[in-house]
Parts: sequence; structure tokens; C-alpha cells
Amino acid sequence: MISIKERPILFAAPMVRAILEGRKTVTRRPVKGLGLQWLEDFTPEYVAEAANSLCPYGKPGDRLWVRETTEVDEKTSPVVRLARYSADHQPVLYRHPEGDEYDGSVAHWDYPRRSRPSIHMPRWASRILLEITDVRVERLQDISEEQCIAEGIERHSAGFFGNGCSTAASAFKELWNSTGGDWATNPWVWAVSFRRVTP
Repeated sequence: MISIKERPILFAAPMVRAILEGRKTVTRRPVKGLGLQWLEDFTPEYVAEAANSLCPYGKPGDRLWVRETTEVDEKTSPVVRLARYSADHQPVLYRHPEGDEYDGSVAHWDYPRRSRPSIHMPRWASRILLEITDVRVERLQDISEEQCIAEGIERHSAGFFGNGCSTAASAFKELWNSTGGDWATNPWVWAVSFRRVTP
């Protein structure tokens, strides 16, 4: 029997919007914890092989539930405050598998601050479920222009990409650095491709 696992994964608001719009179908995350010795002794193909269970995000067929930032909806009553997703201001809905009275209703805000960081999102509040379709290990700077677009880089008018960049690769480089990464070090990364299961 094939075991399908679910794991959480964090995405910032722009990437959540890219997933919802169907523009983002892959994510790159730094390879951590294996040590460079792994990639000197073994090929990237060996490290990415599902049977070796080295990828912390899972293997093809496994699922990732997206953790994203939520916030209080300021337009609701101060007595009964409701929750919404920060990425697009859509309401957070209760989704209980038992189908109790809260099924499909808007969730009440239950966090002490006006915004709940993605790392604190509970599983029930996640609205996006992804299925892994492929896992690779590669150097960050080996990314192709096509893969930069699959990362969610948006094309604008006159052939420009995010932040007025002339190529998707330069826009992805800026995106990588803006999230605390260091493009110049050209780290090994997991390239995890996925398809959206929900919504």
C-alpha cells in the first residue's frame, strides 16, 4: 500500500496569489541538513530519488498544505471579528471533516494580534493543498527562463517581468534575494514541482 504523507509548507502572499492564479507550479528551497558531503559522494539524482527519502518536502504523490498569513477583517464587528487571508482578503472558512455546524462558515478571529504569521496557521485553516509531481536537486543558478516563469514570475507589458526586469531570471534572482536567500552563493536547492489539488 502506497503511503501518501501531508506536510506543511510556507508561502508568502505574492506566491500564494501566483498559486491561486495558476502561475506557480514549482518552488525551490535550499538543501539543508545533508551537508555538502552528500552531494560530493552522491549525484543530485541519487539525493532526489524518492526511495532514499532525503527530501524534507516529500516525494511525488505526497501532498503539501500551504501555510499563509491571515489577519483580522477590520470591516467586521469589533464584537464578532472574523478572519481573512492576507494574500487576497478572502474569508477563512471553517472546514471540519465531521461536518459540524461550523462547516463552511467564516472563522472567528482567535489570535491576540491583528495578523497571524504563516508559521502559526493551523491545518484546518489551510485552503490550498498541493500534490508533488517531481523532485530534483540542482544548483540555484541553473534555473532556466521557463522554470523562472513556473516559479510564479509574472510577465508585464512591453516584455518586462517583476520589478521592471528584462528577463524572468533576473526577476527571480531579485525575488530569491528578497526572501533572505543569497543568489551569489549559488546553493544547492530542492526543486519541487506540484499541481494544485484544492481549491
